[in-house]
Parts: sequence; C-alpha cells; structure tokens
Amino acid sequence: QVQLVESGGGLVQAGGSLRLSCAASGRTFNRYTMGWFRQAPGKEREFVSAAKIWSGSRTYYADSVKGRFTISRDNAKNTVSLQMNSLKPEDTAVYYCAAAGVWTIQREEYEYWGQGTQVTVSS
Repeated sequence: QVQLVESGGGLVQAGGSLRLSCAASGRTFNRYTMGWFRQAPGKEREFVSAAKIWSGSRTYYADSVKGRFTISRDNAKNTVSLQMNSLKPEDTAVYYCAAAGVWTIQREEYEYWGQGTQVTVSS
C-alpha cells in the first residue's frame, strides 16, 4: 500500500513558476514509477510526467510540458517533485501524483493516487 500526499499548488500569473511535491509512504518507494497527471474542468485526466529509478533511471514528459516542467525524485525522503516554469493559462488544472508498479504513462496502470492539488494560472 502506498499513500500519496501532494502539496504546492496555488495561483500564479502566466510566465511564473510553481513547484509541486508529493510525499509517499511505504518502504518500496524506489520500486514504483512516480507520475504526475492533471485534470482540467470538463476534460479527462491527462499524463504530464513520470520518473523511475529501478532498472535504470528514466523520465518522460508530455509534449505540452516538455522543456518547461521538470520531474525529480528524492528517494531518501520518498518524495517526487514537479518544477513548473513558464506556466500558461492552459496549465490550469488539478494536479495528481500517482504510483505504478511498472514503467508506464497510461493512467489506467497507476495503482495509487493522491488527492490532487489545484494549480491556477492567470493570464
């Protein structure tokens, strides 16, 4: 069982930055792919970024955030962060942290989810 708690959301102007953090419980944190997803009003939850360290480190980003967002893991502290720069109004959404036992960017394959944190980018 893994419990995830996000923090760091808020209101920011376009062009600004925010850093989201996700704290995970459990002793097998290193064995999980950690992902970030987001859901805007009236839209489906979509993949943002993912990172793993087992069998070789790997990160992956959605095209919409590539070059602006950076995912990082602190395995000693069981946390994963999402640094978001050059934010745009279209980045406005509830952001969710999630954990999967395989390397995947597919929402359906993530087993554990946080409660979400709101990010609002004003124009």
